[in-house]
Amino acid sequence: MMDEDDLKLMEDLAQKASFLTRDLSSDEPVHVKKRKHESVIDKYEKVPRRMQTEPEKELIHLLPIKDKGGIIPQTMEKPVLNVAQNEEEDTEEMEEAEDFNEELLPVLTPEEMAAQRRQKLQERKMHIAALASAILSEPDNNIKKLKELRAMLMEQDPNVAVIVRKLVMVSLMEIFKDIAPSYKIRPLTEAEKATKVKKETQKLREFEEGLVSQYKFYLENLEQTIKDWKQRKLKKSNVISLKAYKGLAEIAVKCLCELLVALPHFNFHNNIIVLIVPLMNDASKMISELCFEAVKKLFKQDKLGYASLGVVKVISGLVRGRNYDVRPEVLKVFLHLRIKEVELQKDSEDIAPKKKFMTYKEKRKNLSRMQRKWKKAEEKLERELLEAEASESKEKKLKLHTETLNIVFVTYFRILKKAQKSPLLPAVLEGLAKFAHLINVEFFDDLLIVLHSLIASGGLSYRESLHCVLSAFHILSGQGDVLNIDPMKFYTHLYKTLFSLHAGGTNDDTGIVLQCMDVMFAKRRKQVSQQRALAFLKRLSTLALHVLPNSSVGILATNRVLMQTFPKMDLLLDNESQGSGVYLPELEEPEHCNAQNTALWELHLLQRHYHPMVQKFAAHLIVGAPTEGSGALSLDLSQRPATELFEAYSMRGMTFNPPVASVTPRRKDTFSQMGSFVDEELNKQLQQHISETTVHKPLDFAKHLKESSLL
Repeated sequence: MMDEDDLKLMEDLAQKASFLTRDLSSDEPVHVKKRKHESVIDKYEKVPRRMQTEPEKELIHLLPIKDKGGIIPQTMEKPVLNVAQNEEEDTEEMEEAEDFNEELLPVLTPEEMAAQRRQKLQERKMHIAALASAILSEPDNNIKKLKELRAMLMEQDPNVAVIVRKLVMVSLMEIFKDIAPSYKIRPLTEAEKATKVKKETQKLREFEEGLVSQYKFYLENLEQTIKDWKQRKLKKSNVISLKAYKGLAEIAVKCLCELLVALPHFNFHNNIIVLIVPLMNDASKMISELCFEAVKKLFKQDKLGYASLGVVKVISGLVRGRNYDVRPEVLKVFLHLRIKEVELQKDSEDIAPKKKFMTYKEKRKNLSRMQRKWKKAEEKLERELLEAEASESKEKKLKLHTETLNIVFVTYFRILKKAQKSPLLPAVLEGLAKFAHLINVEFFDDLLIVLHSLIASGGLSYRESLHCVLSAFHILSGQGDVLNIDPMKFYTHLYKTLFSLHAGGTNDDTGIVLQCMDVMFAKRRKQVSQQRALAFLKRLSTLALHVLPNSSVGILATNRVLMQTFPKMDLLLDNESQGSGVYLPELEEPEHCNAQNTALWELHLLQRHYHPMVQKFAAHLIVGAPTEGSGALSLDLSQRPATELFEAYSMRGMTFNPPVASVTPRRKDTFSQMGSFVDEELNKQLQQHISETTVHKPLDFAKHLKESSLL
């Protein structure tokens, strides 16, 4: 039990700790004296308890009222709806509506559904045609209809969505190709926008602004279609299936390729290049081939070089960014570049003198007053024409070509240095073989060392080694003439690998061999010895016996060039030896195989070849390959190079080229001729046996008949 003093002390402390014992629901002051008969706990227990069974009502504050006493706020309780009851009512109403619709909408048969789909599709086609016709007839006035047509790219009817979107893509592509101007539209500056202009000028500005805007949105739609297909991403509406997205993506790529080729001068061309070039490395064969063909067409028709430079930059970045893990066809596109000359020694501004106009002193000295007046007007007109036409000069063109080729060679050299075992190496060697004559002289020594090391490593295929040889001689036949480099190792490699040439249908390597022979002998005739030329002539003649007819024709055409280029080649047409030693066909050194001690006996076999062109060339070479006379070739055959003849008489289509008219005798005549022949032979044999035997020995006569091969 607690003492009375302690209890009193506790009560006093409780009165002071008002923040602990105060009744929060009371409005009395804190330090008011409590009644003696009420304790704190009892008062707390007497406070009424209210359960919040009902949700608190929200108040809506209305406009206040002002009177003499002041401002009186106005509020109103927000009505609370019974959510569960409303949901049940909505569900019942929807079910009743669905039942009603099901009763109204009859079930369509497949034929009726197909007819309904055709009708919808026909309506969409007519709408597309009407919009396109209106835009093409008056582009200036109907430029806003481009937006309406572009909105159909979002067709939501699942029955016709795929076809309608494809039709709209192609229609917009053709419209932009037709109405796009032949210049690039630049955005207006703030000063130009603030300047007042004529109505015609303002109308033209609005047309150009609307055209560029709709063209940009159209390209974004095509890009998004391709991205959705690449990411296997479906839209929320699920109007189009995942399989249909592939067809849409293919149409989008076709449209981009068409615009890439048709509008290289127009806006956003670089953006199209950035979209198309990575698709060249796409896993889909159809899409990659579409992009290849588009880039090839762009290279072939690009006369100035702006578009080609943009594509080459993106390809170089793609190859480097993917660590050289791209398809070889991506680099083979470089072979279609229209680059025939570049400036290697000095800047492009110093290539040719610019057009000079007469100075004032020259005019004063050489012209009269009237002539000076006319000359001044003429020069002013020429300057205005040059500015208006914006014609690209030869210097600018060479500068662009030089920059383009530098990027190409940087890409090639990176692969040769860092990825020699990459599948891109054949494409690199083929590209070097084509553009080697444009390489700067400073790189010749290093490049030849790299090419020889690649051949000596033995890790190259036969075709790759041929490209190495061809690249080396292209380098040496151009500016490399001034270098003191002996290419004997490349001659030796080609000589010992000639018999590795494929003799079957895959004889495309023959064309590379013919190119090598042309650049090794015809263009370097002064640096080639007679022994080397004789050895190659003999080996090529032997090779002509084992390959297909088109390869034989190309090889014999090359032999014709050798016999006409180098003197004393006709000594191989004589059976008598021309020196000491014996011909060693198995020796791999052309200089030491004693080719002068053999003869071209292969030509007599080739004269009996089944192909008429091979027969003709063999007969021409046997008589010494004359340029005129009875043994000379026709003008058409004599002027065509060996590589062209090889392609002209190709048998890729599994047909005889040139075609041969086959005459088949009748079966009856054949058997009658065979029967008469057998009868004659049998009669001769019987008469011979009768003359050798007598009538008194019939058994011997039967024995002779039995032994005869005719019985």
